[in-house]
Amino acid sequence: MSWISYLEVTIFFALAISVSVSADSLEDIKHVVLFMQENRAFDHYFGTMAGVRGFADPNVQVNPDGRTTFQQPVTKQQTNKADQLTPWYINYLGGEWPEATQCMGAGDWGWEHMHAAYNGGLTNQWAATNTPYSIGFFKRSDIPVHFDIAEGWTVGDMYQESVLGSTDPNRIIWMSGTVNNPGTPNNPDGDGNMILDNNASPGCEKPHLNCYPFTWKTMPEYWTDAGVSWQVYQEVDNFQDNMLAYFTQYQKAGKDSPLTKHGKAYLGLQQFYDDAANGTLPEISYIVGPAELSEHYPYLPSDGAWLQKKVVDAITSSPLYNSTVLIISYDEVGGYADHVTPYTAPKDTPGEWIHDPYGMVGNTPVGPGFRLPFSIISPWTRGGHVFTEHADHNSQNLFIEEWLTAHGHQNIRSKEMPPWRRQHMSNLLKAFDFDH
Repeated sequence: MSWISYLEVTIFFALAISVSVSADSLEDIKHVVLFMQENRAFDHYFGTMAGVRGFADPNVQVNPDGRTTFQQPVTKQQTNKADQLTPWYINYLGGEWPEATQCMGAGDWGWEHMHAAYNGGLTNQWAATNTPYSIGFFKRSDIPVHFDIAEGWTVGDMYQESVLGSTDPNRIIWMSGTVNNPGTPNNPDGDGNMILDNNASPGCEKPHLNCYPFTWKTMPEYWTDAGVSWQVYQEVDNFQDNMLAYFTQYQKAGKDSPLTKHGKAYLGLQQFYDDAANGTLPEISYIVGPAELSEHYPYLPSDGAWLQKKVVDAITSSPLYNSTVLIISYDEVGGYADHVTPYTAPKDTPGEWIHDPYGMVGNTPVGPGFRLPFSIISPWTRGGHVFTEHADHNSQNLFIEEWLTAHGHQNIRSKEMPPWRRQHMSNLLKAFDFDH
């Protein structure tokens, strides 16, 4: 089956089985599936997509030097033939390159390099301080399944990573609502421990910085307390992407604890496919795929597309499709460039701005960071829409809070989530059309 016929068949089937949908509220949603992939930026994947804020952006930022954020300065050490580089098509040479470039990397993606690219809001150091490869992009012909999914349902073009940094802090916010930096509700005076970069070794990198394991309450613990069913579906080779395993309470949980059964068990993705087919999915599902299908370089986007197709097919062919929402997102940009300067809180907002513990950039926002690919698959988001509200990983948590509240659940709102995120990041509700 070709990718084009995949789109035609999948969308047709989804439309056919959703004819009976008459939902007009959050109460008609019974299941939410959260599926996060690795290390890709919005422009890198969808910059050429029609109708989104991509390379045709009429409101591109113009910096004081007269350059737009599409015009990235380069150093003389990189080349003496030009002083700037614009986004370039990775496979411009054709031939066998489209296969080879699938495993190409962009450079670094940690706290230091992402804040360097951000450059105090100028967003003009992608090529100079990372690599020229960072501003390379794919087209539809390179990642057709990704385009099919985004254009068949709803794509978000202002969904940002939560932290200007790497995988661990971003996934920790996805699963717990916070990185516990100073000024947040759980760490108001800064005496607690925060996570700003990858660390899975016991102890702290510096006092109060990247201290493993973590101790604050996670989102699934709120759900457990409220009697909401949930499950992490993961493979043994999960790329260490299940951040619940990084928390003390999960590490110490007994074998019969719901934290162990639902948060740490290695059920495998086949169990997810079976549960979807049998109509036995829990109310909330996390999908944590294997490393080789994660799209984190050197792993291929085309292999990640295979997994995305499997997950989407499992949902759209499930008897639960008419009551299910699938959210596909990415944890962070992986060093790949995006031209939109992150939407961040005003300077010195508590819980959002901190003094850089690495001593590199002074007072700086923790995030939100650069834009990521983001799609919502459901009967209420089909039809090729673009969702433009400012969002980040906590938007998924905010959506679940609103949804569970609509079902009558109480005490499910995270007390750890920074107030500015709760007030200014979208809860995704306007992405859904419950009337048609």
